[in-house]
Amino acid sequence: MKTAIRQRARELGFDDCRFTHAEAPASASRFKDWLSDKRHGEMAWLERTAPKRVEPQHVLPAAKSIICLATSYDIPTPNSELRIPNSGLIARYARFNDYHDVLGGRLKQLTSLVDQLGGAETRSLWYVDTGPLLERDLAQRAGLGFVGKHTNLISRKFGNWLLLAEIITTLELEPDAPEQNHCGKCTRCLTACPTNAITAPFQLDARRCISYLTIELKGSIPVALRPAIGNRIFGCDDCLAVCPWNRFAHEGSLMKTHARQELAELDLLELLQLDDAGFKSRFAGTPVLRTKRRGLLRNVCVALGNVGDASALPHLQKAAHDPEPLIAEHALWAIAQIKSRQQNSQSPNTG
Repeated sequence: MKTAIRQRARELGFDDCRFTHAEAPASASRFKDWLSDKRHGEMAWLERTAPKRVEPQHVLPAAKSIICLATSYDIPTPNSELRIPNSGLIARYARFNDYHDVLGGRLKQLTSLVDQLGGAETRSLWYVDTGPLLERDLAQRAGLGFVGKHTNLISRKFGNWLLLAEIITTLELEPDAPEQNHCGKCTRCLTACPTNAITAPFQLDARRCISYLTIELKGSIPVALRPAIGNRIFGCDDCLAVCPWNRFAHEGSLMKTHARQELAELDLLELLQLDDAGFKSRFAGTPVLRTKRRGLLRNVCVALGNVGDASALPHLQKAAHDPEPLIAEHALWAIAQIKSRQQNSQSPNTG
């Protein structure tokens, strides 16, 4: 049965498929401590669903196995530190059609096969970053890869540009061997993090993470962290990009066909002019819709405050009167940043 499932998974476009049992992950207690320390920030659903995340049996009673799947989203991409005036970057995974849609239908087909193989009594549920499972820990236990010091999954075959998905099932399948950690003494990801969100190896404070600040945080971005965001307007790849295991990464055949080339680099001034309808049209079918217009334009203002030139000022002044207070607040901050740079550049050299 494992051979049939794995073969079908690859036919559907998944790059790897492994199996583990449905017992609680060994990391459950660490996850609870992470929540107790409030390092999840405003992501209240993590705390709300914690009982299920630490005990898969609460997700699907009588579950015996979890099928863990990985899909590579590696693509040629500009350096994430590139700072061209008035230009912004989004995380690599968001430069495709929404992976929930791309993988969801394929997971449904694979789950149907699992249920057919198991017979009438078999029950299965599939998730693609949508269910209460500690998916990276389960993926390591299944042998897909290992959780790196940046807390993301790293595959020795595919690097760390991976989308994860799972099928939890009452069908009993022999577990695969778990993967061991292969980070060694490397600390590149800790050094690369612009906001020092990786506070120690395997320790992430989401409240400082640029992905959290630009996507999950719904309110105002802390002023002290804004300069470190640079020109990133949706997510951040810095800790992933420096991982030496990426030398084995290659383009995933499935996600390659869903790439949105127009999202590789974005004109911040153009984005700042989007109304709600324009925002929805511009990013239809992509993960960027998650931020809504108010969140993305908040991020655009921060990016312009960091990399914008004088040509951005009229656009920001208009944004400072946006009916959405969140956008207006960040536009005013960006104006002050640009004007400060102008003053500094015009100051006589007194050295």
